[in-house]
Amino acid sequence: MRTRVATAALIAALVTGAAVCPAAAAPAPAGAHPAVSQRPDGPNAAALRQALGGLPDRNTTAALVRVGGRGSWHGSAGVRDLSTGRGPLDNARFRAGSTTKVVTSALVLQLAAEKRIDLDGTVQHYLPGLLSADFEPITVRQLLTFTSGLQPGASLGPENAEGYENRFRTLTPRDVVAASVAKGPYRGPGEGPGRKQRYGNIDYTVLGMLIERATHDTYEHQAKIRVFRPAGMTHTSFPGGPDPRIHGPHHRGYQRLTSGAVVDATEWNMSDRWAVGDMISTTADLEKFLVALFRGKIVPQPLLEREMFTLPDVEGATMSAGLQRYDLGHGRVIWGKSGARPGYNTLIAATRDLSRTLVYSVNAVDAKGETMNPVAARVVRAAFAPAES
Repeated sequence: MRTRVATAALIAALVTGAAVCPAAAAPAPAGAHPAVSQRPDGPNAAALRQALGGLPDRNTTAALVRVGGRGSWHGSAGVRDLSTGRGPLDNARFRAGSTTKVVTSALVLQLAAEKRIDLDGTVQHYLPGLLSADFEPITVRQLLTFTSGLQPGASLGPENAEGYENRFRTLTPRDVVAASVAKGPYRGPGEGPGRKQRYGNIDYTVLGMLIERATHDTYEHQAKIRVFRPAGMTHTSFPGGPDPRIHGPHHRGYQRLTSGAVVDATEWNMSDRWAVGDMISTTADLEKFLVALFRGKIVPQPLLEREMFTLPDVEGATMSAGLQRYDLGHGRVIWGKSGARPGYNTLIAATRDLSRTLVYSVNAVDAKGETMNPVAARVVRAAFAPAES
């Protein structure tokens, strides 16, 4: 949650030059590629190369970036493994974190288009017995837009402290939800379903359960046949239950602990994140997903516009059904989603017309930190800066 808030607050400032200092001039990093297109309104290749300069550094061990739309550019920098110093892999797989929520939202909206789920139907109807009598009716749409009034569920502790020590333990999604239900709903003035947007993981954990109940199938298989295959995402998957490994080519992920020590966090049982943040992917696959989604090939256009590209009528809302709206000023708006797991920061974002797209995976040693990773900040600025700058 902290990373999402930091990203949301900074993107608009970054592209106008406030809130981040320009990177010092640096030679092109190893692994960076020239722009595929030289069109004048295409990506600023020099700025993107500069954004990746100097890796690895104290905060970041590696980065993978793909910019597309009108022209394209992709680059990589840093090292795949601190112990060996070997260079980055363009096709590296990584933990995609909360970008998984966009897949979950797409699955729910597909089922809504098929009349298998009613977005105005309630959790109490679809998952009887999950919530106690303390809860008001909560609709599927309120889960999608983070307006359910559910409190956070159980966790294994902060990733930079006891969470690291507990990284091989299993906490099931049902355990996570049970702990939320035991706390009861948020209470107080203005609280309750549909009255306040409060970003968190619990809503999408419940949506994963709802998908399984509606399809009589596993969430993971539904994601594969309904999203990954249609979008051509051949290198995207979910771990097998509590499997802590990333299979296939990947960069090691590192986490700085409260003690100051930097530890290898690559192997980590993320099964409690499930439909919230357990996806493993590549920048190329996430770019395919972004384009297919925005073109209406994953979610039918009417639902796509009404649910994913429209904010709920709640004061201060920035999140739709799985996406976040970033206003860059001067009539420029992008929609996207960030994600963070220990050792891995991810962002997918694009203008609505797909004239500019951005996908990155940044190996940050404080991926869940309160401030945006400096390399990620430079990349966002370079990717979405006005053409005249």
